[in-house]
Amino acid sequence: MPQSGKKMITLRRLPALSENAFLRYLTFSVLYFAQGIPNGLFMIAMPVWLAANGKTPAEIGSFVAIVGLPWSFKIIAAPIMDRFTYLPMGRRRPWILFGQAGLVASFMLLAVVQDPLNHLSILMIAGFMSSLAGIFQDISIDSLAIDILPEEQQARANGLMWGSKAAGTSATVAITSWLFANYSFMVAMNMFGIIISVIILFPLILKERPGEKLAPWTAGSVSPESKKMQLTSWKVLLKSLFKAFSLPVSLMMGVAVFIYRIGAAFVTTLLPLFTVQELGWTEASYSHIISITVFVAGLLGMFVGGAMIDLFGKIRMMVLYALALITLLLAMSLLPQYWGNETFMIGFIVIYAILDTFFTIAILAVAMQLCWKRVAASQFTLYMAIANLGFSTGAWILGEVKVYLNWQQGFILYSFFMVLVLLIMPFVKFSKQKHQIAKLEIKYQEVV
Repeated sequence: MPQSGKKMITLRRLPALSENAFLRYLTFSVLYFAQGIPNGLFMIAMPVWLAANGKTPAEIGSFVAIVGLPWSFKIIAAPIMDRFTYLPMGRRRPWILFGQAGLVASFMLLAVVQDPLNHLSILMIAGFMSSLAGIFQDISIDSLAIDILPEEQQARANGLMWGSKAAGTSATVAITSWLFANYSFMVAMNMFGIIISVIILFPLILKERPGEKLAPWTAGSVSPESKKMQLTSWKVLLKSLFKAFSLPVSLMMGVAVFIYRIGAAFVTTLLPLFTVQELGWTEASYSHIISITVFVAGLLGMFVGGAMIDLFGKIRMMVLYALALITLLLAMSLLPQYWGNETFMIGFIVIYAILDTFFTIAILAVAMQLCWKRVAASQFTLYMAIANLGFSTGAWILGEVKVYLNWQQGFILYSFFMVLVLLIMPFVKFSKQKHQIAKLEIKYQEVV
């Protein structure tokens, strides 16, 4: 038998993602690592490189703004992805391939840019393309996780995904700096393009569900599960999304996410001001500590955070993490005599980052479990949009109230927000949400 025939048989025998837990964990982790590459490059490494080469704050600000703009379109893209797909290849897999191909194309464009420092507009276009592709990949991966992950695996998967993205971001920042210094811009872009091209093999050779097509020209058919979940009308989709999100448990979770992110923005915005202005740290030392801390927290999230949530339950761990965060911030506010101790401060930053990462993983797992699979992309993205709005609100609140608060009161205010989150948690009941979604599903079937 020809070698190519043997390879085709091997590919056909690979289990589908819905059939194999290990392949699910591995694929989600690798794809989220790929998301970390453009994030680390365009949001961290490249702005620093531009600044080091004499670009003005206005030029760098414009670059970051243009590159980040597509992430505002997620709430528009998600319903499109719930409404349209190529079902013979799976409900979410075609969109994953689309997003991954867009990432490859953006790095191909970057690799041929001559004299990039004097062609900032081309860098902006490529960065915009990368972010646009990234939002489709991000939404489709999260939606696929909701579609095919058993509830008991969602927390562990979220831990692996979150940690993989952190690892991808941190590795990209470190590698980019080294390649720019020792080789060239083109070498760096080619290398990242090759890495993402290798990663695209995962969604290329692994089916979403058994019996589906690997490609449009191969054998296969629509899986009954995907066909059953697919919505074919904008009116039905938007109406279903409204019904799913207006359920009491959905609304309470939305409020909890919003309040939590207000508090998270408070600490994220307060810490650089506190360490640099109050404690006299340099910007470089703070950035170095934060980058290492985020990487460590991401790795622990991969292997510890998700597993803990799977073992002891999502809501229980959210409550424990919230209590730990409240205790940590109250201790910080009550121990100003130790603020000048660098070891104490680094310890605080590390512990906060780890707890915040674990809490975030729990929130993502809870949000996934509360979604109605028919509108999973739209509903989960709506939770994330609320989270982003909460973060922006928290940063704005800090700017408004910091003049009236000392540093101790600022740390206490975070604890106040987390107490509010704790008060909401008893109302987030999975059994109630599951029952109400089942009723929505029955009504949907009756109408159809």
